[in-house]
Amino acid sequence: MGQPVTVIEKATPVPGVVRFETNRALSGMGHESYRSLDDILWERPVDVLARRILGRGGVDAVHINGSVITVQLAGGTASDGIKEIVEGLYTFYQEGDEPEMVDS
Repeated sequence: MGQPVTVIEKATPVPGVVRFETNRALSGMGHESYRSLDDILWERPVDVLARRILGRGGVDAVHINGSVITVQLAGGTASDGIKEIVEGLYTFYQEGDEPEMVDS
């Protein structure tokens, strides 16, 4: 349940930098940059996404502007799994989760 995000992963001319383009704006018109988990101060969608990407490991920086996420990978790290992190940003129940039933 939730709203899946459509994501296209694109290479950049800069080694170790990968770009992800989404079907919805995540940051409005602002730029958000994160170099560590300590840079994340709030719980906005961009903050949650940056926390998830940086928490994955192998990432030196995350920059989000509108519908584009730019990720600077740590030396020699692959981007495996980052696309799925972005796609699942608004998905509340992942495979294997069962929502709690409430009696009315």
